[in-house]
Amino acid sequence: MQFGYSDTCLEHDTGTRHPETPDRLRAIKRGLQKRHGVVYHDSERATKASVSAVHDADYVDEVESFCNDGGGNWDPDTVACEKTWDAALQSAGLAEWAVKESLEGADGRQTPFAVGRPPGHHAVYDDAMGFCFFNNAAVAAQTALNEYPIDRVAIFDWDVHHGNGTQDIFYERDDVFYASIHEDGLYPGTGAIEEIGADDGDGTTLNAPLPVGAGDAEYMHVIDAALIPALEAFDPDALIISAGFDAHRHDPISRMRVSTEGYALMTDRMRTASETIGAPLSFVLEGGYGLDTLADGVSTVHETFDGREPMPCEDEPDGQTIEITDELRDRLGI
Repeated sequence: MQFGYSDTCLEHDTGTRHPETPDRLRAIKRGLQKRHGVVYHDSERATKASVSAVHDADYVDEVESFCNDGGGNWDPDTVACEKTWDAALQSAGLAEWAVKESLEGADGRQTPFAVGRPPGHHAVYDDAMGFCFFNNAAVAAQTALNEYPIDRVAIFDWDVHHGNGTQDIFYERDDVFYASIHEDGLYPGTGAIEEIGADDGDGTTLNAPLPVGAGDAEYMHVIDAALIPALEAFDPDALIISAGFDAHRHDPISRMRVSTEGYALMTDRMRTASETIGAPLSFVLEGGYGLDTLADGVSTVHETFDGREPMPCEDEPDGQTIEITDELRDRLGI
């Protein structure tokens, strides 16, 4: 596996008490130092044009002006400084690099993982929120559609929070499939099971809001029984993972129970699905706020691609998750 990384992303200063800090990337790099075969790649920054392909152009200009004026609190959760503009473009550029690298990977290059910040999946078409300014995965998906001879992209978001921004951007489109498994009732309060897309995008959104305490068995049940059949039906040409690690049982801001091994299982399933469907796979970092569990999660993704076999989950999913999954299958006709 190769990792997209740039020190520019460290310059996004959120202050001493904010959970989304440069230490997140430093922890990931420390964790990967202990692993075999880690390759880093810097990328070009995203252009205003590529960001504006999924965001309102006036909003993009507003972010630039806000940062040029020194930044501050965009909202109570979302903080910027002067350097945030460069970091946000760099983070989006790393995501673009990852999807391009996956699509050009016929020469045997390793699966790419964009390790950037600020994260992106809460950034809606015309606003920043939830620590996010530009929607990195959405920028990458749109760049892939614009620059490569492909027709469809799928994004699977395993962050503990619903990626309302990604859903917002693609909700009425039929060329991007968005799927999210998230903690029910957690910020930002979106991602109900009934939200399956609208107009041309009807049936191209899958939301699995799982109950508090859901863990490996519940996540794997949704993936095996609903997500993979939905991906097979959509038949994407590229698959992007919005990879947050805050559903981990030891993350400080969620109440889910996914283990480090659970991320290995999800990685393995997505790798197999990618190969079966024929959709090149890339990863884009989202959340994860326990430094040790974040570092372990990213390292586990790498180790899975490096040949380590995940330990199977022997637990059974709870009844509520089974009901949610059955309803998902009915709503999406899979």
